[in-house]
Amino acid sequence: MNQPLAYVHPGAKIAKNVVIEPFTTIHNNVIIGDGTWIGSNVTIMEGARIGKNCNIFPGAVISAVPQDLKFGGEDSLAIIGDNCTIRECVTINRGTIASGQTTIGNNCLIMAAAHIAHDCHVGDNAIIVNGVLLGGHVTVGNYAVIGGLSAVHQFISIGDHAMISGGSLLRKDVPPYTKAAKEPLSYVGINSVGLRRRGFTTEKIREIQDIYRILYQKNYNTTQAIGIIEAEMEATPERDEILDFIRNSSRGVMKGYTSSTL
Repeated sequence: MNQPLAYVHPGAKIAKNVVIEPFTTIHNNVIIGDGTWIGSNVTIMEGARIGKNCNIFPGAVISAVPQDLKFGGEDSLAIIGDNCTIRECVTINRGTIASGQTTIGNNCLIMAAAHIAHDCHVGDNAIIVNGVLLGGHVTVGNYAVIGGLSAVHQFISIGDHAMISGGSLLRKDVPPYTKAAKEPLSYVGINSVGLRRRGFTTEKIREIQDIYRILYQKNYNTTQAIGIIEAEMEATPERDEILDFIRNSSRGVMKGYTSSTL
């Protein structure tokens, strides 16, 4: 890590086997774990906590202060887990007093020019594709995939294993296991390919499909659909996860796709 053309503040805590390329700047109050590689022209600012075996590509800016007019200079963090890849020109802002931190889980891929705003919380194994913009306070579930150039409104929640089409505008929450596309963003099926890749059985995938048929394809309102699902379908972790997500949605969940959405 002894790169004479990089600046590392004496107060930063850097593991001995971290590689820091030329022209990178690392500020005070930064912690970086073993095996991480930091490319040229990266800026890592106060409050960054970066895990083990991460790769951070040129031009990334980690833990800059939030783009939030309410931010008052309070101490906060930007926490990145282990085995993450942060590609070129990604920006990840640290948190505000609201939650105190922005978090990225383990094994995430954040592609070039994506922006992750203050107080976002991204789960494990998520993929955020080129040019995605996450507003403040967005929650992204485990194994979620957000297609390139999508824009996510503040306070949106995206469930585990959800897949969002490229170029989407997210104004409503996206429940777990679903695929979302069209404009306005709508339910277009479940992410069956992704679920198979992650070891879900055919029976479990059918169960999830049956739940979403009731929610989106039977012309029930949300309250009616939830009542029918609870009455007619066996309680399972997946069923309860879907129902809890919908009940806890503060912005409301996306609608089903029909010809009226054209």
